[in-house]
Order: sequence, then structure tokens, then C-alpha cells
Amino acid sequence: MKKLAASDLLSLERYSRERPEFRTRVIAHKKNRQLNVGGHTLWLFEDRLTVQYQVQEMLRTERIFEAEGIADELAAYNPLIPDGRNWKVTFLIEYPDPEVRRVQLEKLRGIEDRCWVQVSGYERVFAIADEDLERENEVKTSAVHFLRFELTQAMAEKLKGGAALSIGIDHPEYQHQISPAPDNVRASLISDLD
Repeated sequence: MKKLAASDLLSLERYSRERPEFRTRVIAHKKNRQLNVGGHTLWLFEDRLTVQYQVQEMLRTERIFEAEGIADELAAYNPLIPDGRNWKVTFLIEYPDPEVRRVQLEKLRGIEDRCWVQVSGYERVFAIADEDLERENEVKTSAVHFLRFELTQAMAEKLKGGAALSIGIDHPEYQHQISPAPDNVRASLISDLD
């Protein structure tokens, strides 16, 4: 999938005008790219459009319009765009109550390494987590992680041929599985593969 360039972005003025329509489009698009695994994690499978939205929102919020600042945002967010044989996921651990969240984040240390996807007939593929920086310490994990799942050519072909996809987490304190993944999510993910 092609990375974003500055020429792909809307100016702040144009984005301000087009933002309501663009947001509506992205929200509808994300419905086919997100999945709750268990009651407390949300997986958002990123792609070029979701990343463009994040960049546009950052530029808007921070009022960034200079070339250097735009380049910095693109450098930060472009790694979230899949490369054709992988999926990139923003992984969120969600507990609304701050005290419950604190306790759970302590219990869930290492959860980011126990997230997996599985194409029917193949072994599970576990996440490569937080390649940009460490988001866990000796006490707790972070509520947000960035995951990458690398698939083989054979797995991609099998998915395109109709194989089922399962998604799950195998952590001692949090074990959940979705098998098979919903058709709308599966179809969106297949579109990310070359």
C-alpha cells in the first residue's frame, strides 16, 4: 500500500471545509476495520485512509502548515500503513473506570505480544509489537499499542481463496477469540494484501 506524501494531504483551510464529509466517510470505513476482542480491547486495522485521517487531524489540532512539520507527521504515521503482506493494528485496552484500568494494566503486562491472527490451516501469527518505542514498564502495560502481523504469501493466497480468519488474544489474564472474523472485517483485510 502506497505511503502518504505531503501532496496527498489537504491544506488546513480545505480540510476545515471538507472535514465533516471526510470524517463521515472515515467513520463508515473504520466500521469494517475494527473489532472488539473480548469486552476490553479494540483492534483498529489501519490502512492509508485511516492514517490520512489521523495525520489530517493532527495537522488541524496542532495548526501545522509548514513543510517540516508536515514531514514529521508523515514520518510518524506512515509506518502504520500496511506494506502488502502485513496488517498494522492500533490496539486499545479499554476500561472506563480509571482505578479498574490501572489494576488491569498491571495484570495485562505483555498482552501486546499475545495478540494473534490465524488463517485456517496455518499456525497462529503473533504480533510484533511497539516497534517505534517501548510502551510497557516493570509495573504496567500501556493502554495503546501498535501491532504488526506478518503473513506469508501462502496465507494471503488462502485468505483470498476463501479461508476463514480467526483473531484472538492468548494472555493468562485475558483470553478471547473471534472465529471466524466477521465477513466485513475479513474482506477489508484481504484488500490490504497484494
